[in-house]
Amino acid sequence: PQVRTVATRFAPDPERLRQFAAALATSRSPALVLGAAVDRAGAAEAAVALAERLVAPVWSAPAPERIAFPEDHPHFQGVLPFATGPLAEQLRGHDTVLVVGAPVFRYYPHVPGDTLPDGTRLLHVTDDPEEAARAPVGDSLLGDAGLTLAALVDLMPPANRPPPPARPTPSPAEESVPLSADALFAALARHWPEDGVLVQESPSNLSALRRRLRLNRPGSYFTMASGGLGYGLPAAVGVALAQRDTGRHRPVVAVIGDGSFHYSVQSLWTAAQLRLPLVVVVPVNQQYAILKAFAEFKHTSGIPGLDLPGIDITAVARGYGCATTVVDTPDQFGAALGTALRADGPTVLPVPIRTDIPPIL
Repeated sequence: PQVRTVATRFAPDPERLRQFAAALATSRSPALVLGAAVDRAGAAEAAVALAERLVAPVWSAPAPERIAFPEDHPHFQGVLPFATGPLAEQLRGHDTVLVVGAPVFRYYPHVPGDTLPDGTRLLHVTDDPEEAARAPVGDSLLGDAGLTLAALVDLMPPANRPPPPARPTPSPAEESVPLSADALFAALARHWPEDGVLVQESPSNLSALRRRLRLNRPGSYFTMASGGLGYGLPAAVGVALAQRDTGRHRPVVAVIGDGSFHYSVQSLWTAAQLRLPLVVVVPVNQQYAILKAFAEFKHTSGIPGLDLPGIDITAVARGYGCATTVVDTPDQFGAALGTALRADGPTVLPVPIRTDIPPIL
């Protein structure tokens, strides 16, 4: 039978595009906020070109499911907070904000405030008409993120303004036993494979993970867009299978919290049966720390049912056919990760970490 094909990318409206370009060209202090559609379109180079043409700071949209911009680029400022008031405060001082490939905006805890600072105009580029309809502020333009960014680069004159401030380098992580989340992810960053792919579902440790591990290659980061748990482990299996079957063979490392681990734990069986070279790092704090953090934020601490004692993750992993070893120190972690990356099947690395409850924002 004849095989049909469908082209799914579409260019932005030329008139609205010129209006956006004019607004950016006359802006006193523009900022870029980039989302997952930039990575889906393979448009990281165009995003870098536009940021450098504008000499503008770049943030990741809040709660991003993919990496849209190289995180060691001097213009990158990090991930915007996922609450209304703090997000608007982060953008204060910018008169024009261009959001490309992301909703306006994702939030988790309710922190009252204006969506944008006074006097700030928002320009929104999305390939999703419903996303455009949901945006509470700004002017939206439907179009593929990559095609739109490339077109804006062609329309923009080079700006003459000071470069944005560099993103602060995190201070060295204090090492202890058990490890802090920062110490664990600092060790992960030190031993990260150059072409590694991260799949994560460890909500309470996400800030520490993103702070310590900076990713730069397209297609290097995957997590849930919805915030619902249970995505990470089967997604990691799927990404590892795709890497093998497409011949890319990029190493896949999943960071899955010990609470999230059990939502879709049977995924380990699939990984073992298919002999997928997948590494699953499990920060073990024996609790649903993200819900404890949310409870503390709402001044409702002491909620029952949020502790997870007595679960033997090593035994569970072995029962599904995975190699596994418990890691207690950064040196042990580096050695265990290296062994796991060379294995021809899945490895689960439980890492006991401290039970401190990190702030939700």
